[in-house]
Amino acid sequence: MTTRDALQTQLEQGIAALGLHLPADAVPRLLDYQALLERWNAAYNLTAVRDPAEMVTRHLLDSLAILPYVQGRTLADLGTGPGLPGIVLAIAAPGREILLVDSNGKKVRFLREAIRALKLDGVRAVQSRVEDVEGQYDCVTARAFASLADMLGWGGHLLAPDGIWLAMKGKRPDDELAGIPAGFGLRGTHELAVPGLSAERHLLVLGHA
Repeated sequence: MTTRDALQTQLEQGIAALGLHLPADAVPRLLDYQALLERWNAAYNLTAVRDPAEMVTRHLLDSLAILPYVQGRTLADLGTGPGLPGIVLAIAAPGREILLVDSNGKKVRFLREAIRALKLDGVRAVQSRVEDVEGQYDCVTARAFASLADMLGWGGHLLAPDGIWLAMKGKRPDDELAGIPAGFGLRGTHELAVPGLSAERHLLVLGHA
């Protein structure tokens, strides 16, 4: 098998294990994204993960694991880095308006190239600090971006009144729960089983109190 065939098998098995049904073109497009990230990463150091199979597990499948919890027509992905989970979600569930936010210029240049190359309609990237972004979104995602206190403190204004905030964490951050700012509350905690990943993953769902 070529490397791409092996990665495709790994990705398809992971998607099946997650119980997801994606559009017909999602797998090739996700692999196109992974290949683009791998190419850029060689020059720009966008992610510490360099092995393609690890990228499938730690980036693609890790991002896809939250797809069942994503809702609404608009989504902001804060501290998106090279587009995680935002670009993965845009490919897996097209049709949303998605804003990718990162303060790192190299990463935002990559995001804009990925949006162009992958023809991601309705997706845009801004180089900005989270606290300077405007607008309100039905869903806000943040992957290992900051403590709950900081992420809601900086970005809480972006959450629509009936929106949900999806905070992707490793270990369950019980020590951070007391720091959730006034006006926000924890709606639920979900342990995620990411295929091929032995490390703990948790998703915290937050909303306006």
